[in-house]
Amino acid sequence: MAITQHKMKKFKNISIYPYLKVLDIQQYKEIVLQELRKLAEGSETFSPSTNQLYHELGHQVRSRYIIKYKKTNGIMGKTQQLYSEYLDWFLDPNKKNDPRSLNAREEWQKLLHKHQEGPTINVDDHVWPITVLTGIGRFLYNIILRDIKIDVNVQRGNSKPHWLPAFYSVYRVSGHKSVEEIKPHPVLSRLYRQAVLDDLVFNVSELPMLTPPVPWTSPTSGGNLLVKTEFIRLPSSASLQLERLKTASPEQLYPSYDSLNQLASVPWKVNQPVLDVVIHVFNTGGDVKLDIPQPPTVCPLPQPITTDMTKLERFEAYRQRMLLRRRKAEMYSLWCDALYRLSLAQHFRDRIFWLPHNMDFRGRVYPCPPHLNHLGADMARSLLCFARGEPLGPNGLNWLKIHLVNLLGTKKRESIQGRLDYANEVMPDIIDSADDPLNGRKWWCESEEPWQTLACCKEIVAAMRHPAGSEKYVCHFPVHQDGSCNGLQHYAALGRDEAGGFSVNLLPAEVPQDVYNCVANIVERERAKDAESGNNIAKVLEGFVRRKVIKQTVMTTVYGVTRYGARLQIVKQLKDIDEFPKEHVWTASSYLVGKTFESIREMFTSTREIQDWFTECAKLIAQVCGQNVEYITPLGLPVVQPYSRSLKKIEIYTKTGKVQENFSLDKFERPNVMKQKNAFPPNFVHSLDSTHMMLTSLHCEQEGITFVSVHDCYWTHPSTVAIMNKICREQFVSLHSEPILQDLSKYFIEKYRYNDCEASKDNQVIYKSKSKINTVLSDVPQRGDLQLEKVLDSVYFFS
Repeated sequence: MAITQHKMKKFKNISIYPYLKVLDIQQYKEIVLQELRKLAEGSETFSPSTNQLYHELGHQVRSRYIIKYKKTNGIMGKTQQLYSEYLDWFLDPNKKNDPRSLNAREEWQKLLHKHQEGPTINVDDHVWPITVLTGIGRFLYNIILRDIKIDVNVQRGNSKPHWLPAFYSVYRVSGHKSVEEIKPHPVLSRLYRQAVLDDLVFNVSELPMLTPPVPWTSPTSGGNLLVKTEFIRLPSSASLQLERLKTASPEQLYPSYDSLNQLASVPWKVNQPVLDVVIHVFNTGGDVKLDIPQPPTVCPLPQPITTDMTKLERFEAYRQRMLLRRRKAEMYSLWCDALYRLSLAQHFRDRIFWLPHNMDFRGRVYPCPPHLNHLGADMARSLLCFARGEPLGPNGLNWLKIHLVNLLGTKKRESIQGRLDYANEVMPDIIDSADDPLNGRKWWCESEEPWQTLACCKEIVAAMRHPAGSEKYVCHFPVHQDGSCNGLQHYAALGRDEAGGFSVNLLPAEVPQDVYNCVANIVERERAKDAESGNNIAKVLEGFVRRKVIKQTVMTTVYGVTRYGARLQIVKQLKDIDEFPKEHVWTASSYLVGKTFESIREMFTSTREIQDWFTECAKLIAQVCGQNVEYITPLGLPVVQPYSRSLKKIEIYTKTGKVQENFSLDKFERPNVMKQKNAFPPNFVHSLDSTHMMLTSLHCEQEGITFVSVHDCYWTHPSTVAIMNKICREQFVSLHSEPILQDLSKYFIEKYRYNDCEASKDNQVIYKSKSKINTVLSDVPQRGDLQLEKVLDSVYFFS
């Protein structure tokens, strides 16, 4: 198979001439000019590799061609007709109260069935091979590099014109290889900086929609109205999962479609009062404490290098210059990201918009627009609120107050009533923050999530000052409910681990349990024993085994963090403690990693057993069977891990010289055993996490309440938090009442098990390997005694 693929690759340099004729010359000009600006305004220290640039440019040509094709063949006209009728249904206020009402997918399918005449709109968009996309991009970049010139004396008054290429190739070392990048001439970059253009250009697929997205009805139909939206985000080499989606029955994927459609149907608007404050801070130089990026111009000038410096001083000066350059590049990247987000928020400030959604290969859901969405950090989340408001009702104001205290991050061990009491105590600070955020006492600035805290302060004060009372106040503000170390919750439920389940709030308790503090206490107990036995590093760590030091390691254990990765996490935390002796950082981190892993194993007995079984299954499937690990989520989504060992790059000789290319497809490559086995446990837990979220979203839609999520953080109106909490717990119990591990084992056995008769014909080594995989795949870990139904009464399961 590898030889066949090798031969195929030699002949993949197909003619791209027909693809270069699909658009008018004017459209190619627009594409190239837009690319010129993107390159000229890019970062000095980083740019994508040429292969990425080629592929993206080819994709732009293809996107324009698809729109032209739909317009020419009548598909656009029919889409407009169907969409008009769909909007009539979408805006019908009576459908919400009608139990017989169809959901978005069913309504769209009904319209497709009703209007069968004329062109079909569910055509599989013309798939261009990656070789074609890259070839088109390379052709257009040859024009950019060879034919675009700049007069480098343009700013020198009376100097004669001196024309040089406006762009050139550079080679930068990345890891163990050299990567080709394309950079603008410094004069061109300077001209763009001095021009201070007052507009930003985005692809339409990167922007929110001003109308509801098209419902997902197939892997190729949904999302944006005309521009193609990918149902699943996959690398170009991942073809196996696309094949599994095509061969799956349509009904199997309906729950995934319906959940994406529900999330995309939520209308949003910009929180204008908060946006105005953020823009003011951004325009006045940013603020590191508030996580508003500062412009790179605030960096100090580098130390001058003089002739009287010693060799060591000169070396240190050059090192500081390199660090300063790296810092400026990072600051510029963060500043540009904030600029894009705030510019888009300002553009959409008076509009209602929607966010189409898709998912990654594991089923985790993401909004498609990358800049203006609710998936970002604190500032990004504070800028958005629901466009559809709901009256607060009798308990809504209390939920706003509880949410505010949750955002502060200082009362995580308090009960719900304790948090509410604290909110009432600090009401003067809340009012001051809302009325005068920048010149008052700035209480909100001390929060873990300052911008969301400010937004919540303003909402609470607005509700309290409503003329008809807070119960009548129409609230657009989303309240969040977070899972308590969600990955460990799923592991504890899978293994019915009662002790572990209690520590992650699967069981009722008067106050929330803190798994990180529990692990820290066990580590401290073991450290004290070692210190008594004379262990020097245990003595050094006295007083430094803190919750914050081991929190990230505990959190990422369920996602497959290695000992080395965990050690780096703890090193970072120890370095941030001023009192800790820095000469012991590495030794102490190694000691703490071992103790933390042992403590987690002690607390979560079933978690490590299940994780080890996942890892062993994936290792044998990749190593013995030579296949990528596949599974089906409880909601029916086929998943294929896209980790393969790419073949050596093939050298192709063209008229322009030698080109190295490697367009691999996972179905032709051998799996990467290390990545397959390390990634399977976290990927499967992510799939369970996503399944729980999707089930919650579908049942919230049936109840007629607003629901959106950021993975394991669920959002709804303050007045409907209780309903969402009830659904969230019911669906978690429903999900884990299924025999998930047994079903996974059964699927693995059907797909990867070797027939005993066939295996007996192999030599002794191969026979033992095949026998081992047959045994391991069926050896499902035993479960404990956790009563899953108690989750229904756990207040702090999601809180």
